[in-house]
Amino acid sequence: MLTFLIALLPIATVFLLLVVARRPASQAMPGALVATALVAVLAWQVPFSYIAASLVQGLAIAAEILFIVFGAILLLNVLLASGAIAVIRQSLLALSPDRRVQMIVIAWLFGSFIEGASGFGTPAVVCVPLLVAVGFPALAAVLAALIIQSTPSTFGAVGTPLIFGMDAGLGGATAVEAALTAQNLGLNEFIAQVGSRAALIHAAIGTFIPLLLVMMISRIFARGRGRVEGRLWPFALVAGLAFTVPYSLTAIFLGPEFPSMIGGLVGLAIVVTLIRLGWLQPQRPWDFPPPESWPESWSGSVVPTLPSPPAGMTVVKAWLPYVLLGVLLVLSRLSQLPLKGWLQGARVAWTGIFGTTITAASAPLYLPGTMFLLVVAITYGLHQMKPGDLGQALGRSLPVLQKTALALGAAVLMARVFINSDVNGAGLPSMPIALAEGMSGLAGGVWPLFAAGVGLIGAFVAGSVTVSNMMFSLFQFGVAENIATPPALILALQTVGASAGNVICVSNVVAAAATVGLLGREGLLMRQLLPVVVYYVGLAGLLGMVWATVGG
Repeated sequence: MLTFLIALLPIATVFLLLVVARRPASQAMPGALVATALVAVLAWQVPFSYIAASLVQGLAIAAEILFIVFGAILLLNVLLASGAIAVIRQSLLALSPDRRVQMIVIAWLFGSFIEGASGFGTPAVVCVPLLVAVGFPALAAVLAALIIQSTPSTFGAVGTPLIFGMDAGLGGATAVEAALTAQNLGLNEFIAQVGSRAALIHAAIGTFIPLLLVMMISRIFARGRGRVEGRLWPFALVAGLAFTVPYSLTAIFLGPEFPSMIGGLVGLAIVVTLIRLGWLQPQRPWDFPPPESWPESWSGSVVPTLPSPPAGMTVVKAWLPYVLLGVLLVLSRLSQLPLKGWLQGARVAWTGIFGTTITAASAPLYLPGTMFLLVVAITYGLHQMKPGDLGQALGRSLPVLQKTALALGAAVLMARVFINSDVNGAGLPSMPIALAEGMSGLAGGVWPLFAAGVGLIGAFVAGSVTVSNMMFSLFQFGVAENIATPPALILALQTVGASAGNVICVSNVVAAAATVGLLGREGLLMRQLLPVVVYYVGLAGLLGMVWATVGG
């Protein structure tokens, strides 16, 4: 038990600094890194050479993730500068006068697509100002943008939380390598299995998110107006399925890069067609009360305006960069084509860092960040942009990268020291495995009920599904092995819970509120969001328990 409690110190440090002391992640995660290194040296007696090598390995992984973040945010800002986003916005708004329909199309479908393409909270940056600009109360816009992050975030930024977060959390761990070798699986194949299971769990829960969103917004923002007119539940359920069915199929057959992107695009195509045909639409459009009757808590201090679309920018031209990005990513990931081998062949590696068994390696041309930058270059010419436009996009992107770099970088370094503690002079298993042994002894076979809750805590305190997966993947894998439950299922619950935690993590709530001047009302937002999070994590735990019992 003492070993378990000491191994818990790094995670407890994160919680104490972020939640109790209310320090920003940029301060909390470096503090947690120091605590992890001290536990590794003093209690686990990890050699200094392994600590230093783990830090180098972590820096290499962090650089890859930040490269993807930069590429994703830069493409979004290039499309903002070229006017493409303005055209996309107006094309979506012209579909229906019913505010609930607008919310499903913009927040649920377009927001999920943006999450899949860019991740890291970008749906709030794009969708919240749009909804406010067309007449939504700021509180309603922020709630909608945060609630929809529950389902697509596992596969945000072309799969970064799984492909890089879970890889960083499991890669190089002796226990993982041994278990996967026994099943004739590579780590990438195993992560794909985790993604397919996570997508199925998400689909079972997330299909009802548009309906919950409509019910919540109608209840909160129809004060004094009696019963909400116009049934919308059939449309809301179809809109949920229009995203989750292609999303799940993509995760199963194509892998973790594309589910949210393809789900969002296919869902938009299906739902826009239904709206234009007039199917499942309410006879009486629903609207908010007149703005002059809104309580003060509904409105923010910032009211964005929609820019006029530039001349010559068609809807097809506006969407083309994202379509091109999807095509390039698919072509570069298909094993049947030679492109994948060519891109992976350009590889740099440092083996045996500082005389240890630790390796840092990267294939920079294969990273999604390279595809983002290629599409940025094509878009620059396609949209006939000026050098100043590109400079403006860079100016908007670099501050986002700076805010992310310290917290994310420290989290990666912490994860690598945490994991690589299996080489030590104390004769102990690695810290995550020690945690797993303690938790499996306490929870036993009912652990699937709680696995998603661990992921939620990780995302809540760290502000990222990627970081949550880094911190807890090896721990969850160890618990699964100890209780004889398929690790892919437990890790799927981990990342599903982390996505639910993304809804209420402080950094996301603050970022969304800031876009429309709602700062200071984070507590109100989190109280309204909490029932959705409880629904998501609670149902995930029940589904996981049934899956482990019946199909394990």
